[in-house]
Amino acid sequence: MKPFNLFPYGSNIQFMRFGWLSLSVAALLTLLSLGTMVVNSFPGGQFDPARTFNYALDFTGGTVTELHLSKPADVDVVRSRLDAAGLKGAQVQSIGSRTDLLVRLQTGHGTADEILNAVSTPDNPAKVTKSDFVGPQVGRDLAINGLYAVLFVIIGLIVYVSARFEFKFAVAAIIATLHDVIVVGGWFAITGHEFDLNVLAGILAVMGFSINDTIVVFDRVRENFRGMRAPPREIMNAAINQTLSRTVITSFVAFLSMFALYVFGGDSLRGLAESQIIGVVIGTLSSILIGCPMLLWMGVSKQDLMPKAKDEEALARRP
Repeated sequence: MKPFNLFPYGSNIQFMRFGWLSLSVAALLTLLSLGTMVVNSFPGGQFDPARTFNYALDFTGGTVTELHLSKPADVDVVRSRLDAAGLKGAQVQSIGSRTDLLVRLQTGHGTADEILNAVSTPDNPAKVTKSDFVGPQVGRDLAINGLYAVLFVIIGLIVYVSARFEFKFAVAAIIATLHDVIVVGGWFAITGHEFDLNVLAGILAVMGFSINDTIVVFDRVRENFRGMRAPPREIMNAAINQTLSRTVITSFVAFLSMFALYVFGGDSLRGLAESQIIGVVIGTLSSILIGCPMLLWMGVSKQDLMPKAKDEEALARRP
């Protein structure tokens, strides 16, 4: 397995030396992300949660129209025709083949007939094969269900990590994970990139990736507490160095997969890939630079991983 170790055995990079700096930067990014969401939610001084993100048709409601063309058509050209016809913000993607297109428009931005007239040309006529309307109530239900999904994952992670580790470890892991989710959400709030169900799915996946990476580091921290005689700072620093190759390799492979999806997956999957690319980068950094400094800040020690007073003698005998 040595060829797979990017960092030599016994590496001693002093990550914990930058603990307070990394926590400060993480807090700043979190506040910036939350601040942008709050500012977006108060356009003109009135609270409007529908403006927090640039919500897609999945949440706002609108029309979904499927078209069949006589000849293959370029998606970018079709989108340009729709923009020229006044149908701004249309989402266009191929379905199955380049002769079948799916066009999404938000409520009030156009009808199926207007879409058909804009897409059809004399040398490449189109016909509507299916057109559905997604009501705003459905969009609100999806948004609420998405919030429930995020809360369910957070509660599940708290229960799991609390059972797997001690409570302080669970708190640190959840804080690191929430930081990753908030920063990814802040990216979409700041950039105004479209926020749809695929992006929400990507954020949930980011939570899973982040907590998995953090647990790997925390498991090594626990083992080091039981097997090393050293201050907590040195124990945590050793744990990060020992898992560094695994963390970097896993994250790099995940990044390559998401990058390929971003480049070749088309518009429909771009939001999913974008959220996961940002999440992988931030999640990797948080497992290294936030989780352990947070544990140190909370004062975790060897005693937190051992039985209480009745086993003090056994604790003293351990190395």
